[in-house]
Amino acid sequence: PNLEVFQLAHALAEKLAAFSEEAREQAIIQTKYETYLQKEQQQAQRMRELEDFQIRGRLNYGAMPALSHEAREKLLKIQPETLGQASRISGVSPADVSVLMVYLNR
Repeated sequence: PNLEVFQLAHALAEKLAAFSEEAREQAIIQTKYETYLQKEQQQAQRMRELEDFQIRGRLNYGAMPALSHEAREKLLKIQPETLGQASRISGVSPADVSVLMVYLNR
């Protein structure tokens, strides 16, 4: 509890010296990119959930003014079965997918 920063740094340096240069570099890389990797994993999980989110029946995309004009046209033409499919249609933005999700959750 009463360790000074210098003592802590010295103890840490001794521990790190026991590892190879490659292991130290790997630890530094993992530390730097950990937050980024977590965000990527969360995004991948959201995409898996979208893939399973069923669009039941034929929707009237024209009656959804919050969708972009292009998204309405493409969705009417393609009639995706899941939000995952809808998210992969060119011209359908993430904002459009969010609008669909809100509409389907009503």
